[in-house]
Amino acid sequence: MEINQNKPPMPSNHLLLAIITTILCCLPAGIVSIIYASQVNTKYNAEDYEGAQRASKNAKTWWIVALILGLLIVVAIPLVVFLFAGDEFMEEFTKAYNQELEKSSQN
Repeated sequence: MEINQNKPPMPSNHLLLAIITTILCCLPAGIVSIIYASQVNTKYNAEDYEGAQRASKNAKTWWIVALILGLLIVVAIPLVVFLFAGDEFMEEFTKAYNQELEKSSQN
Protein backbone atom coordinates (compact mmCIF):
# COMPACT_ATOMS: atom_id res chain seq x y z
CA MET A 1 0.00 0.00 0.00
CA GLU A 2 1.46 3.32 -1.11
CA ILE A 3 1.20 6.30 1.21
CA ASN A 4 0.76 9.67 -0.46
CA GLN A 5 3.47 11.92 0.99
CA ASN A 6 2.17 14.94 -0.97
CA LYS A 7 -1.12 14.89 0.85
CA PRO A 8 -2.08 18.44 1.90
CA PRO A 9 -3.34 19.06 5.42
CA MET A 10 -7.02 18.49 5.92
CA PRO A 11 -8.99 21.75 5.87
CA SER A 12 -11.25 22.64 8.76
CA ASN A 13 -14.79 21.42 8.29
CA HIS A 14 -16.32 24.23 10.42
CA LEU A 15 -19.00 21.79 11.61
CA LEU A 16 -19.21 23.08 15.18
CA LEU A 17 -19.76 26.69 14.11
CA ALA A 18 -22.21 25.53 11.45
CA ILE A 19 -24.28 23.73 14.09
CA ILE A 20 -24.11 26.62 16.56
CA THR A 21 -25.21 29.21 14.00
CA THR A 22 -27.99 26.92 12.81
CA ILE A 23 -29.39 26.59 16.32
CA LEU A 24 -28.86 30.15 17.51
CA CYS A 25 -28.98 32.35 14.44
CA CYS A 26 -30.45 31.39 11.11
CA LEU A 27 -31.79 27.95 10.31
CA PRO A 28 -31.72 27.98 6.45
CA ALA A 29 -28.18 29.36 6.06
CA GLY A 30 -26.95 27.20 8.92
CA ILE A 31 -28.27 24.05 7.25
CA VAL A 32 -26.39 24.94 4.06
CA SER A 33 -23.26 25.37 6.18
CA ILE A 34 -23.77 21.97 7.82
CA ILE A 35 -24.15 20.31 4.42
CA TYR A 36 -20.88 21.79 3.16
CA ALA A 37 -19.13 21.00 6.47
CA SER A 38 -20.16 17.37 6.20
CA GLN A 39 -18.64 17.15 2.71
CA VAL A 40 -15.14 18.20 3.79
CA ASN A 41 -14.02 14.92 5.41
CA THR A 42 -15.65 12.78 2.73
CA LYS A 43 -13.97 14.64 -0.12
CA TYR A 44 -10.63 14.72 1.66
CA ASN A 45 -10.72 10.97 2.32
CA ALA A 46 -11.61 10.41 -1.34
CA GLU A 47 -8.43 12.38 -2.18
CA ASP A 48 -10.46 15.23 -3.67
CA TYR A 49 -8.33 17.83 -1.93
CA GLU A 50 -9.57 20.75 -4.01
CA GLY A 51 -13.17 19.71 -3.40
CA ALA A 52 -12.51 19.46 0.34
CA GLN A 53 -10.97 22.95 0.29
CA ARG A 54 -13.98 24.36 -1.60
CA ALA A 55 -16.42 22.66 0.78
CA SER A 56 -14.51 24.08 3.76
CA LYS A 57 -14.59 27.58 2.28
CA ASN A 58 -18.32 27.27 1.52
CA ALA A 59 -19.07 25.97 5.02
CA LYS A 60 -17.25 28.94 6.54
CA THR A 61 -18.99 31.39 4.23
CA TRP A 62 -22.44 30.03 5.08
CA TRP A 63 -21.95 29.97 8.87
CA ILE A 64 -20.83 33.60 8.65
CA VAL A 65 -23.93 34.40 6.56
CA ALA A 66 -26.09 32.64 9.17
CA LEU A 67 -24.45 34.62 11.96
CA ILE A 68 -24.92 37.95 10.18
CA LEU A 69 -28.55 37.17 9.30
CA GLY A 70 -29.23 36.14 12.88
CA LEU A 71 -27.74 39.37 14.22
CA LEU A 72 -29.69 41.44 11.70
CA ILE A 73 -32.91 39.73 12.75
CA VAL A 74 -32.17 40.34 16.43
CA VAL A 75 -31.63 44.03 15.70
CA ALA A 76 -34.33 44.46 13.04
CA ILE A 77 -37.33 43.01 14.89
CA PRO A 78 -37.20 45.35 17.91
CA LEU A 79 -36.37 48.26 15.61
CA VAL A 80 -39.41 47.58 13.41
CA VAL A 81 -41.66 47.10 16.45
CA PHE A 82 -40.60 50.38 18.00
CA LEU A 83 -40.60 52.36 14.75
CA PHE A 84 -43.98 51.21 13.48
CA ALA A 85 -45.80 50.17 16.62
CA GLY A 86 -43.86 51.95 19.33
CA ASP A 87 -46.59 54.28 20.52
CA GLU A 88 -49.26 51.61 20.61
CA PHE A 89 -46.88 49.18 22.25
CA MET A 90 -45.91 51.64 24.97
CA GLU A 91 -49.57 52.55 25.61
CA GLU A 92 -50.52 48.90 26.02
CA PHE A 93 -47.47 48.22 28.17
CA THR A 94 -48.21 51.18 30.43
CA LYS A 95 -51.86 50.17 30.69
CA ALA A 96 -50.96 46.58 31.63
CA TYR A 97 -48.33 47.80 34.09
CA ASN A 98 -50.77 50.14 35.79
CA GLN A 99 -53.35 47.35 36.04
CA GLU A 100 -50.78 45.11 37.72
CA LEU A 101 -49.89 47.91 40.13
CA GLU A 102 -53.55 48.35 41.03
CA LYS A 103 -53.98 44.62 41.59
CA SER A 104 -50.92 44.41 43.82
CA SER A 105 -51.93 47.48 45.85
CA GLN A 106 -55.40 45.98 46.45
CA ASN A 107 -53.89 42.81 47.93
